[in-house]
Amino acid sequence: MTAFLIENMAPLMFGCLILFLLLGFPVAFALAANGLAFALLGIELGLLSPALLQALPERIFGIMRNDTLLAIPFFTFMGLILERSGMAEDLLDTIGQLFGPLRGGLAYAVIFVGALLAATTGVVAASVIAMGLISLPIMIRYGYDRRLATGVIAASGTLAQIIPPSLVLIVMADQLGRSVGDMYEGALFPGLVLTGLYVGYVFLLTLFKPEMAPALPLEARTLRGMKLAQRVAISLIPPLVLIFLVLGTIFIGLATPTEGGAMGAVGALILAAAKRKLNLGIVRQAVDSTAKLSTFVLFILIGSTVFGLVFRAVNGDLWVEHLLTSLPGGQIGFLIAANVLVFFLAFFLDFFELAFIIVPLLGPVADKLGIDLIWFGVLLAVNMQTSFMHPPFGFALFFLRSVAPKDEYEDRVTGKRMRGVTTGEIYWGSVPFVCIQIIMVAIVIAFPGLVTSGLTGGTGVDPSTIELDAPPSMDDFGPPTFDLDFGTPPEPEPAGDPPGDGRQ
Repeated sequence: MTAFLIENMAPLMFGCLILFLLLGFPVAFALAANGLAFALLGIELGLLSPALLQALPERIFGIMRNDTLLAIPFFTFMGLILERSGMAEDLLDTIGQLFGPLRGGLAYAVIFVGALLAATTGVVAASVIAMGLISLPIMIRYGYDRRLATGVIAASGTLAQIIPPSLVLIVMADQLGRSVGDMYEGALFPGLVLTGLYVGYVFLLTLFKPEMAPALPLEARTLRGMKLAQRVAISLIPPLVLIFLVLGTIFIGLATPTEGGAMGAVGALILAAAKRKLNLGIVRQAVDSTAKLSTFVLFILIGSTVFGLVFRAVNGDLWVEHLLTSLPGGQIGFLIAANVLVFFLAFFLDFFELAFIIVPLLGPVADKLGIDLIWFGVLLAVNMQTSFMHPPFGFALFFLRSVAPKDEYEDRVTGKRMRGVTTGEIYWGSVPFVCIQIIMVAIVIAFPGLVTSGLTGGTGVDPSTIELDAPPSMDDFGPPTFDLDFGTPPEPEPAGDPPGDGRQ
């Protein structure tokens, strides 16, 4: 029994983690408890040294010293201030009037505003809730199919995950040891292409089933001519200026993502003050929500660090590497397996959990196979976007369910009694957009230039050079290496240093 435990410590450790997650234990505590339990077991079996656990305090302090992660609270705060200042409401009202004469015009407006909010907030919850509260009653009022209305709102809100300044791209870059700026540049074109696919789907529906997305009636188009043009300019110019202030300075190299996030937070406060919507209550709510999200991310990262430290000590990284590189098809086989794994785990885990648990295991293997890690990170980010849309656990669906009317209600404009939106309609509405996201994964694999062409510097081997080589044998890896770092190949750095240089 002892020999069996020693030889299979890595798969047993990974299997126990999956079991804890399926039982519903909080992810951060499941990671940390699993790591500590197997560390004590390894010490008892003589497989590990007690000195291993002495590295944990330095590892945790290393996380706290990681400047890159500061961008998360900055961008979260910026998004919450903008959402509470009424910018989303103004945009949806104005753009809805602009596209109103077209069939599916309100759906186009939701997609456009969703992309614009993604480029200013980077927070999925803020986008979905804002558009659900504002646009869903209007779409129902004017005869939109409920499945299309809920699906387009949830899908457009998830654009905040792939269009910079996405929070998941920050975490992805940190875990892969790459520049956040490069990750942002690489994700920009795929995000725009995905937005275009959403628009194309709505357009096809209006051609073959026009009754699902009618145009606004004439009496609902209250803005016309110069009045509409002025309103569009007033609504669009401030967020576009903020986008350039944040993303433009990052892309041209004037600011790091952390500095860009700080400027964005200040810019959001200025915009809210200019709209006379800034008060102590809004700031307090934004700070409170930002602190909760940042703490959530930090605890998951600490738990994953404990798990990863022990997992690497029992040669778990070599076990995963051998398992994945032994797949038939070489790089292509690895990419297919990695994406299928992420897609199915997304049914149960959200993108933060996937980024902290799965990416550190897949990243070193991809690097060893010669795959560009920026391209690989964007590919996984597109795939992980489905974690928000998967029935029945998609968080975007939960956000939308919380604001969609459940029971019959009276429309405040027409005075008619309207049927509520069922949970089944929300789930079925998400299915076509999950399929579109899967198609987008295939497009990124087939056309790697969508990611790599926007990069200003080299980041590794171009994924277009993928060849179907035979997988290496276990002998190619050399003897096992004991390493106290997590998520990166062994380097002569202190154990407490965080991934990346903090100025990415």
